[in-house]
Amino acid sequence: MKAKTINKVIRAKVDEWLSSIEDEAVRDLAKKNTIVTGGCIASMLLREPVNDYDLYFTNKETALAVAEYYVARFKSKNASGIEVPISVDDRDGRIRIVVKSAGIASEDGATTPYEYFEARPDAEASEYVGEVLGDAGDIEEALEETTDAALAVDDGKPKYRPVFLSTNAITLSHKVQIVLRFYGDADTIHENYDYVHCTNYWTSKDSELTLRQPALESLLARELRYVGSKYPICSVIRLRKFIKRNWTINAGQILKMMLQISELNLKDHAVLQDQLTGVDAAYFVQLVSKIKEKDPEKVNSAYLVEIIDRMF
Repeated sequence: MKAKTINKVIRAKVDEWLSSIEDEAVRDLAKKNTIVTGGCIASMLLREPVNDYDLYFTNKETALAVAEYYVARFKSKNASGIEVPISVDDRDGRIRIVVKSAGIASEDGATTPYEYFEARPDAEASEYVGEVLGDAGDIEEALEETTDAALAVDDGKPKYRPVFLSTNAITLSHKVQIVLRFYGDADTIHENYDYVHCTNYWTSKDSELTLRQPALESLLARELRYVGSKYPICSVIRLRKFIKRNWTINAGQILKMMLQISELNLKDHAVLQDQLTGVDAAYFVQLVSKIKEKDPEKVNSAYLVEIIDRMF
């Protein structure tokens, strides 16, 4: 797809999303301060179907306003008749959605395999994990089904309604993902990106598409080029997706990820949670919580290995 066409497609998509925002102040902020980047532009350049459009914001004010807007329209949802408290936390300059107990929330409430885990009695690792993760595939499948439903474009319901919340993002219907974890200009956002082919971007203030040569070269060769990330564990896990799509990666790129991971203190609960939350897999949220309960001071490796073996 040509750059001019991509620009028009993104402009139309963003305009349609903006028109769905009922709060004029929030709509005006989003209109001036939205960045579209990531896989959608790469997919269009490769003439592949777009899975979703990732939206970021250039400043904290806009990101916070948008987060609060959608959380306010989501709060009344519940699971199995249980109220699911949801709030926005903007401490330390970072915006997080807090879904108490569940860690995530879907349109029909917290997804059943991992809602209110802490209500369960304490147990040894094998007993606890066996109970919660009787079939880890069911958990991943439930998450994928919820996400697929969120991205459906012909469901007969209102467009661009919030259908799925996690710590880092709000998934709207009709293929829009609002990412809250990072905000700032494109260069600032891309400091957190791992693969260079995802660094093309579009800005709402001037309706301008920027295509970067290193990104285009990577796309042309379908070769993953790791540019460094604050979340290298996520980058390794993401490799599976690209390899399935016939992308290649050389040993040097993998070594760069390994070197960055080696610098992380994964015995620290905060570090481990931050790294795994980037994967945006709901079960990681709850499992990190249980690991912390087991030993509040440091990550219990034996306990973690037991969980990993049962998950995968």
